[in-house]
Amino acid sequence: MSTITTPDTTPVSGTLESTEIRSWKAPIALGIFVVVAAVLFVVAGRDGATTFRLSSDTDLVQLADWVLPARGTGLTVTVLLALLAAVVVGLTVAGSRLGSRARRAILAVSIVAFTFLFLLAFLTWAAAGAAIPVTGLLLGTVSLSAPLIFGALGGVISERVGVVNVAIEGQLLAGAFCAALVASITGNPFAGLIAAMVAGVLVSFVLAAFSIKYLVDQVIVGVVLNVLVLGLTSFLYSTVLSQDTAGLNTAPRFPRFPIPVLSDIPVVGPVLFRQTLIVYLMYIAVIAVYVGLFHTKWGLRLRAVGEHPQAADTVGIRVNATRFWNVSLAGAVAGLGGAYFTLDSVSSFGKDMTAGAGFIALAAVIFGRWNPIRATFAALLFGFATNLQNVLGAIGSPVPSEFMLMLPYLVTILAVAGLVGYARGPAASGKPYIKS
Repeated sequence: MSTITTPDTTPVSGTLESTEIRSWKAPIALGIFVVVAAVLFVVAGRDGATTFRLSSDTDLVQLADWVLPARGTGLTVTVLLALLAAVVVGLTVAGSRLGSRARRAILAVSIVAFTFLFLLAFLTWAAAGAAIPVTGLLLGTVSLSAPLIFGALGGVISERVGVVNVAIEGQLLAGAFCAALVASITGNPFAGLIAAMVAGVLVSFVLAAFSIKYLVDQVIVGVVLNVLVLGLTSFLYSTVLSQDTAGLNTAPRFPRFPIPVLSDIPVVGPVLFRQTLIVYLMYIAVIAVYVGLFHTKWGLRLRAVGEHPQAADTVGIRVNATRFWNVSLAGAVAGLGGAYFTLDSVSSFGKDMTAGAGFIALAAVIFGRWNPIRATFAALLFGFATNLQNVLGAIGSPVPSEFMLMLPYLVTILAVAGLVGYARGPAASGKPYIKS
């Protein structure tokens, strides 16, 4: 219990938590989704049942299909969503009386449960009378999310150190081009992987040089680099790769390597542990970036430079050098995402084959609040929505594919607007540091 003295010398007793400002944005957002659920799943409910196929014929352990009636599931889930929304309202009203840590934990669990139930009801409603292959849906999600996750990790590192990385798109595209070219010439996908990392570093090198040394606006440099890499790779594709496709643009792909025992786990095994080397590197990269940022001296210095460079300078940290090398590291990580396009997804390079993935990764960075774990889940959301529209289109669902592609961007706008929490980037991000 602390005591604070006001200007009129009247003692005011209270805790620090009692001064916390309550926000009604999350309850309002959940209330809107409850109304949407009631209209969509109850009023406009569909007849029939949805079958969720949890196993394929090649799985060692077979799970029975999960069949849910569309109308009954929609009504039940809508009631549960209303109860969860009421819990969030209660947490908001209670304020700090529950303790900030306990309140945040309960709030996080409530929102996760709300999201899962809403998604379950939506899938049951959208696929009424058809079957959804759950393993295929999740496997496609991981595949489509891999380059986004690499790009988001590069964006988190770069922005945490104080440089806005709008050039993720260019880093992905340069990595994809160099991976295809080098792997085709050498016949070795590992050589292509290294070339992709080098290409990402080179793009980041230009970004760092202009934004850190010459103090050019970081957003402008990033946009220019994206256009430059797009034009350069398109030109080289037309004049070089297309002239000798067999020798210069037919890269060997990494084979899938199932991990013994783990790959036989139902649902999770085929999705996570029957992957290629690049996806396994993605798992390692997510853990390494998280641990490095928040549990090592390197991460402490990096975050200090991104939050308060002048204070970091006073304790002997070389601010601009730290920014330069970490932006280069971010480029190497993003380059790995580019290699996924040509060494895992397909075996050749195509014009503008990243198709805006770098900008989606940048949105995942903001949506994930500059945290590598949250940014990874945000990237998975984009990949899930993209793959879901493919699955729903294949089973003849009435949901327009354009709506599914729009959904992640809509969620990102809501997140940035603060409806699911206040999103604040590193304080010095985008601001050049001039040593006084």
